[in-house]
Amino acid sequence: MIQKVLVANRGEIACRIIRTLKRMGITSVSVYSEADKDALHVKMADEAYYIGLAPSSDSYLKQDLIIDICLQHNVDAVHPGYGFLSENSTFALKLQENNIKLIGPSAYSMDIMGDKLSAKDAVKAFDIPMVPGTDYAIDDIVKAKQIAEEVGFPVLVKASAGGGGKGMKLVNSADEFADQMQLAINEATSSFGNGAVFIEKFVTNPRHIEIQVLADKFGNTVYLFERECSIQRRHQKVVEEAPSAILTPELRKTMGEAAVKVAIAAKYEGAGTVEFLVDDQLNFYFLEMNTRLQVEHPVTEMITGLDLVEQQIRIAQGEPLTFTQDDLNINGHAIELRVYAEDPYDNFAPSINTLKKYQIPMGEGVRTDNGYQQGDQIPIYYDPMLAKLTVHGPTRKAAINKMLEAIQNFEIEGIATTLDFGAYVMKHPDFVTGHFDTNFVNKNWNSETIKEICLEEAQIAAWLTRHLLVTSDQTLKPISY
Repeated sequence: MIQKVLVANRGEIACRIIRTLKRMGITSVSVYSEADKDALHVKMADEAYYIGLAPSSDSYLKQDLIIDICLQHNVDAVHPGYGFLSENSTFALKLQENNIKLIGPSAYSMDIMGDKLSAKDAVKAFDIPMVPGTDYAIDDIVKAKQIAEEVGFPVLVKASAGGGGKGMKLVNSADEFADQMQLAINEATSSFGNGAVFIEKFVTNPRHIEIQVLADKFGNTVYLFERECSIQRRHQKVVEEAPSAILTPELRKTMGEAAVKVAIAAKYEGAGTVEFLVDDQLNFYFLEMNTRLQVEHPVTEMITGLDLVEQQIRIAQGEPLTFTQDDLNINGHAIELRVYAEDPYDNFAPSINTLKKYQIPMGEGVRTDNGYQQGDQIPIYYDPMLAKLTVHGPTRKAAINKMLEAIQNFEIEGIATTLDFGAYVMKHPDFVTGHFDTNFVNKNWNSETIKEICLEEAQIAAWLTRHLLVTSDQTLKPISY
């Protein structure tokens, strides 16, 4: 049995993992950089150890030092969270060599699914739909251009080892293909040390829908339904919800069973996520598998009643799943907003300063996975996420209304955040009706237009306030705006 776990991460995800460890009676160990010496995850843990200077390369990515801490302090297992070392197969192998459990999948599964081309190759035998294009790396620009013309523009040139939109270029015509492919190769080489790229047809008006899976070592694999992740900026998710507004029960089942097949193809154990693109005709295509806990896992937890971190730990302990697919049901609707320290009015630029005021919302159906406290300085070295605000309601409409209320009750001063953007999304007719896709931000979020709307709303509010004062005290004279 696992009795002591080191959380090889920081911020809200480290705090979230520690909460489950405490509930399960497992000793928690934090590691921290110079920038995080007073961080919330350090204060929450039973034990905490310094691992280096602020840059992640000098701290959270120091594999051997983390393993040394595990050995020195009798740590049974490591939970990597997401990011940092969470999908690093070398780290997984080093832990195995030192008889330390990784609360996650095997190095083999990481390697198979960590490369988009090997992932495609692994699932070929399972007849899972894939986006038209190449399923092999290509570096011959002339040949690649010919393939792109056969597939039909627009196409995507994508880094095989990529993620987060890096090493990916949209090409709209043959004239720009050579330049864009070379840029993709250069970016892939710089970001991942691997310049391999491949060609995919660009799916117009796509939805980004992912399926959560759980698999134990006894061959039991289930899907925990879908998450809608189409509201994105710079190919990174900002708003997620479960279930999706567009999936029928039949399509949900088909996609869920396809996700299970992907997990089986990767010999997967633990919690993983299979990502799909869905076009406007509800055709779906396999994209990739993320071999870790996803940022947006709370929406799945809220509609299923399961604690995914607990499930990860139990699977790592060698326990079988205690439920089958038939035992799982969708309960209500959940929406998550990633609260980033970013200025949405300035192209989501990082906002680095001190949290002068920081009060998180609470209440029934409101959950805030948080990593900061009032007075904290937001470090520039890491991901700018402050917290994840998640709500649950009996219906999608109720969840939207609850999110708007929760945003209003989230008090932050000192930095810019994505809270205003979240409120805008919740109120937008396209989101309310469910008629949106991954182009939502590019289509609708124009900072100048938004500023004008906010100014008009402020003027109206000021006029109404003045009007109420005038009508309650006739000695005041009305003013005009």
